[in-house]
Amino acid sequence: MITISQIDSYIEKIPPSPKILKETLLLLNQGDLVKAAQVGKQDPALNTYLKELINKPVYGFRSEVNDISQIFGILGVAKSQQATYNYMISLLSPAKWKLFQLNKSSFYDLQAQLCANWQKITAHLGIDDKDVQSAVSLLPASIIVSEALFCEKLEDVKLLRSVDEIDLNTILQRLCKMDLFDICQRIAQKWEMSHTVMQIIQASSGIKPAQNETMNKLGKWMHLLLFYTLSKPTFIEAGLNDFIDFQIEYVADIYDDFLQLMELA
Repeated sequence: MITISQIDSYIEKIPPSPKILKETLLLLNQGDLVKAAQVGKQDPALNTYLKELINKPVYGFRSEVNDISQIFGILGVAKSQQATYNYMISLLSPAKWKLFQLNKSSFYDLQAQLCANWQKITAHLGIDDKDVQSAVSLLPASIIVSEALFCEKLEDVKLLRSVDEIDLNTILQRLCKMDLFDICQRIAQKWEMSHTVMQIIQASSGIKPAQNETMNKLGKWMHLLLFYTLSKPTFIEAGLNDFIDFQIEYVADIYDDFLQLMELA
């Protein structure tokens, strides 16, 4: 059994915001894109990450975008904040993945696909909220923490997967009495994110709906997005699709709408 203190120790490894990141996020939260870009330029690694992220094919830009001021200007406040959170998460990404067949490039692809499509969803729903935009950033973070937790019991995990053929989220619950979405919530608490984010994340499990109708609706869209993304060939090969037990009844009312939206260029 993996204890809560062990889980918290892994979550604590998620790097606290360095001074430049803290100031950049504060300025983005205040809506000041110009000053945020000026401060962000002082972190070369942040600049490189944002350049790599924004030029992924999923974003659809025909010419390369290089300057952080231009990137923030294109993304706007909410999406720039989301991208900066993604950078923080990338700092924790392991140099070598042991359970999931991922690397730096495929992990960045995962972040980019989740974020770009979540932006498409929130635009479709008419939502322009920094907290809602940032919520999807927690899912890749929880996968990193789960990788670390699973590696503590790697042989047990492999045995359970080969014998019982159960999903990884169930294995995670057996090992530490927490699932992927509980880990997301603990990360959100560490980052002092809003209660709104935590409601959406828990609802996106498909088995813990929110009482608030709006949060529950967003949870349905995120549940579909997570299943849709992790069902891509790259992430099936990485072993990530075993994480989600698709709850079709939970999302039946938006399923067709979701598919139509994802098919749009």
